[in-house]
Amino acid sequence: MSMSEQFLPAFLEEVVGDRFGRYSKYIIQDRAIPDVRDGLKPVQRRILYAMYDAGNTPDKTYRKSAKTVGDVMGNYHPHGDSSIYEGMVRMAQPWKMGHVLIDGHGNWGSMDDDPAAAMRYTEARLSKIAMELLRDIEKRTVQFKDNFDNTTKEPVVLPARYPNLLVNGVSGISSGFATEIPPHNLREIIDACIAVMDNADISLEQLMSIVAGPDFPTGGIIMGGEGIRDAYQTGKGRIYIRSRTAIEEVRGGRKQIVITEIPYQVVKSRLVTAMENIRLEKKVEGISEVRDESGRDGMRIVIELKKEADAEGILAYLLKKTDLQVTYNFNMVAIVNKTPKQLGLKEMLAAYIAHQKEVVTYRTQFDLEKAEDRAHVLEGLVKALNLLDEVIATIKASKNRQDAQKNLVDKFDFTERQADAILTLQLYRLTNLEITSLEKELKSLAKQIAYLQSILASEKKLLGVIKDELTEIRGSYGIDRRSDIRSEVEELKVNLEVMVTPEEVLVTLSRDGYIKRTGMLSFTRSGGERHTSGIKEGDMIRHVLEVNTIENLLLFSRKGFYFLLPVHQIPEFKWKDAGTALVNVVPLAKDDSIVSIIPVKSFEQAEQSLVFITRRGQVKRTELKDYYTTRSTAIVACKLGEHDEVIKVAMSDGSKDILLVSSQGMSIRFAEREVSTMGRVSGGVKGIQLKEGDDVAAADWVEGDEGEVLVVSDHGYAKRSLLLDYPVQGRGGKGVITFEFKEGKRIKPNGDRIVGAMHCLEDRLILAVKENGQMLEFHSDKAPLEERKSTGRQMVQADRKEPVLYIQEPF
Repeated sequence: MSMSEQFLPAFLEEVVGDRFGRYSKYIIQDRAIPDVRDGLKPVQRRILYAMYDAGNTPDKTYRKSAKTVGDVMGNYHPHGDSSIYEGMVRMAQPWKMGHVLIDGHGNWGSMDDDPAAAMRYTEARLSKIAMELLRDIEKRTVQFKDNFDNTTKEPVVLPARYPNLLVNGVSGISSGFATEIPPHNLREIIDACIAVMDNADISLEQLMSIVAGPDFPTGGIIMGGEGIRDAYQTGKGRIYIRSRTAIEEVRGGRKQIVITEIPYQVVKSRLVTAMENIRLEKKVEGISEVRDESGRDGMRIVIELKKEADAEGILAYLLKKTDLQVTYNFNMVAIVNKTPKQLGLKEMLAAYIAHQKEVVTYRTQFDLEKAEDRAHVLEGLVKALNLLDEVIATIKASKNRQDAQKNLVDKFDFTERQADAILTLQLYRLTNLEITSLEKELKSLAKQIAYLQSILASEKKLLGVIKDELTEIRGSYGIDRRSDIRSEVEELKVNLEVMVTPEEVLVTLSRDGYIKRTGMLSFTRSGGERHTSGIKEGDMIRHVLEVNTIENLLLFSRKGFYFLLPVHQIPEFKWKDAGTALVNVVPLAKDDSIVSIIPVKSFEQAEQSLVFITRRGQVKRTELKDYYTTRSTAIVACKLGEHDEVIKVAMSDGSKDILLVSSQGMSIRFAEREVSTMGRVSGGVKGIQLKEGDDVAAADWVEGDEGEVLVVSDHGYAKRSLLLDYPVQGRGGKGVITFEFKEGKRIKPNGDRIVGAMHCLEDRLILAVKENGQMLEFHSDKAPLEERKSTGRQMVQADRKEPVLYIQEPF
């Protein structure tokens, strides 16, 4: 036979699939997922049984944990000792188990995630309630199987005289499956079991009137009635667990937040560290100290606050940003008939009740066999005592014990079992008193047998036994509920004032895109003059805003995007510093620039809208609330046509008229209400009909007939005309002329285009900014008051080589 003939071909996919399937089956059934009947994973079951088998019970002294781990590893669980000891430690920690199954002596860890001492130092024994899981195990109540090396037997499941799966809960991850079942209150779960036995068709609503929800050993407040209902219906649901807190008044009018209970499975030391980091990083203003005062009297974490700090606001922030409040997701998966299954509350209770029926039936059969055997023996003894002389004579005449047994069977019709009992009878049992006690015991056994037979004959009586025993456990081990339940989930709203100290500041943005925030104290120390703000050479300030740190800024770009920038997120600089590039604060594209900045205190201003004016004469109005966002990226503010751009954005209440002025000297005035409110991404409507090559140069809001309209050309020519001369027209018209351009061989040109226009009710100081960065001032009252169609007068020196780019008011 050649080498190639000794091997069979196999596909890698099939081999890997087969092996992984076997591995998955093993870790699902025999490692990570609990049995629905006793609520234990295999390692937990083996630990408890090994301790019971070794007599390590509550009525005995503690034994070294290492001895138990050795017994479990050598007899039942051929894995690492660390996994066994970890399972043991968890069952001894009262903050993880509703009712601990192991009574630990020594250092078994803490809520601060301190590890337990090594197994050679700690001692343990079974707790009293763990004995209820093992009760009657010696009465053939559960199946046993061979251990891993066939040297002994181990139980497949424990009798579990109370519903441990729900009472203690479980958490586990396996291949393709995970389980998360929270602990519950023992009294409630037993009452629910009895209710299901009384009425198999009980509704979930009726069950939930008994079982309000989980009951965590660490207490806390559970929120989410709908999530609990979903979990009890389907096995999946979400709740929120909140710490138990109180706000206390302390000396000096200060307050402190005291935490006495934290959510289940939250590590206390990490929670305290997280809150301390918030204090150190000053994410919240008002925390002066965080300290852990926990001790023998229970948990107590104190957050000391500064004077006049907002205690409620700081608590809301901590609940939102730390594990003072956590989400808990139910995923109630257990092994049912060797298969993982997601179960609701009623299905779990039904599976447990079915298990108890089996356990009590097998125990009753065992007790009945014992009682019938004893009765049979007693019947033989009573009969023998009534024929005592003949029996003694027969025994004396026999050759040996075996012959005596045979003779008793043949002569008196005793069974072999009865004959053996007669032969082992002690002589003192032949007294009259003993004969009477035997007859009395026989009568008592007859009653017991009848009772046991009645249990096996009637399911009602069988359920009655289960109820009585559950009620007894409820009375012995039941405790008051530790977790409070609220059906509604309280929404956590954190006011910005909690995280940011309200402060009046100045925000500047330069032409080259440098932004800074300066406190009023720094501004005052620098001389208190706005024009002295620091800038880089060749740059100039375009926007100066006096705002509060708790406000937001809406930054609108030329290309139709916007950013929501909280003022407190703008880097702080001294007034004489240039600031930082805007691209370091918001992700503005290189080929884009900011045209308008609007401070917003609240987006819930129903009457306020944002009005957009574009270069091609489009006008769009959208409600302010549509621009609220939590995103920090660029968001579309206005849809633009080809070669169009935003030139101005303003906040308005819609009560005024809009005045548009084109670069070729045309203008139109129309009521803003003619522009209907539209969605955020819409493109707007036509505000003015422009000629070829013309575009909108300026826009302003006007009302009534008072005041003048000032227009300025790129050559520095300006003039005023009465607002009365600008009639209100329909939106979208060609408008009226507002400036006349002149040019000729002997005439000095007054400009090529309009660069700015504004409504003046009184004298205004105007800054004309030239292309070279030079700023020239003039007063609006100095510009001639003329008809709309007029040429104006030169107010600042400018020409085609050095034109005026735009006009603005000084800061």
